[in-house]
Amino acid sequence: MPHKLLTPTLLCVSLLALCLPSPAHAALFTPANDSEVVERLPASRSDASVSRVESLRRQLAAQPNDAALRADVARRYFSLAMAQGDPRYSGYALAALGSSPPAGADGRYWLALGMVQQYTHDFAGALASLARAGEVGPPSPEPYAWRAAIFMVQARYDDAKAECQRMAPLTSTLTAAGCIAYARASTGELAAAQAQLQAALARARTVQPAESPELLMWQLTRLAEMSWRLQQPAQAEAYFKEALALGITDQFLLAAYSDFLLQQKRPAEVITLLASWERSDVLLLRLALAGQATQDPRTAGWSAQLKDRFDAATQRGDSLHEQEAARFALDLQANPTKALALASDNYKTQKEPRDAEILMRAALAAKQVAAAQPALAWLQASGYEDPQLKALAAQLAQLGGGKS
Repeated sequence: MPHKLLTPTLLCVSLLALCLPSPAHAALFTPANDSEVVERLPASRSDASVSRVESLRRQLAAQPNDAALRADVARRYFSLAMAQGDPRYSGYALAALGSSPPAGADGRYWLALGMVQQYTHDFAGALASLARAGEVGPPSPEPYAWRAAIFMVQARYDDAKAECQRMAPLTSTLTAAGCIAYARASTGELAAAQAQLQAALARARTVQPAESPELLMWQLTRLAEMSWRLQQPAQAEAYFKEALALGITDQFLLAAYSDFLLQQKRPAEVITLLASWERSDVLLLRLALAGQATQDPRTAGWSAQLKDRFDAATQRGDSLHEQEAARFALDLQANPTKALALASDNYKTQKEPRDAEILMRAALAAKQVAAAQPALAWLQASGYEDPQLKALAAQLAQLGGGKS
């Protein structure tokens, strides 16, 4: 029987680049004993989830060799990191997993490790861990879904489609359709992918048991983005609002809708939407951009917070924030040279549309057409359909004398 799962947000790997330094860049702090307080996290509406995972963490301290418990604690912390935007939770997830796999590590352990590794942008490690999860665990769609997510970030679309096909027999029709439609929408089949996903969603709403709210939110967000790219703003907004009405805390949805509102020149609505989200770098960036557009007096404070966070990441050797840092440098600091350096470095490992967009915009602002070549080559080779990216490509071609 197909598995139900909380489908990973396929763009989370880069859009939600809120993460701590990878193990290669920074060592995790280990308390001397379990009663030592490392840091107090801000209260949130997920307090019940925090309490539960803290209780399990105390159990783990007494049973450190329990591989299943390690995986459970790690996944719960990972879920908090994804939902709340506090990168410390990903550090706690890594600490729960330990520096080496315990005896008896099964598919659950390797899956949890792969999920956290992709969050910290250790894509090679994540792919290996997720492959291991598929080998030693019972049949599950999750390793394939997360591998597809990573391949999408790397613009390895054929590999992503292959993972979607492997996942299909193990999961619901809607989940499988969403996976393949997302890949198709990135390879010149946008309208067909939108129609495929719309049909799958309509069918899913007629069957029982009903799909999970998390899965519905994911598919609605995908449809909103597809409609936006197809220049159907009313349809896009309807999907965004339907997703928000499900009441699930999800940063990717909030960031995507914020970007839509900014593009629609409705920044005041962004400030209302993100009023309690200053703790998230990704959403704080949108707040600052909206504040700049509305001349909100808080903009200087939001920008100062972002600068401090990005500067601290640089000092740690943490390159995980580069896409957002590039956008900050270009749009809030008016420093295209710095933005281009960040965007170029980011594009070496992350090749999603948003990564291409900031690289192209920064190259255009810095009047360095050649620097945008990797993104321009991707746009042409993939067949990706987006009027904004095509407009940027045309501007770069004009700047380069017709040679983009």
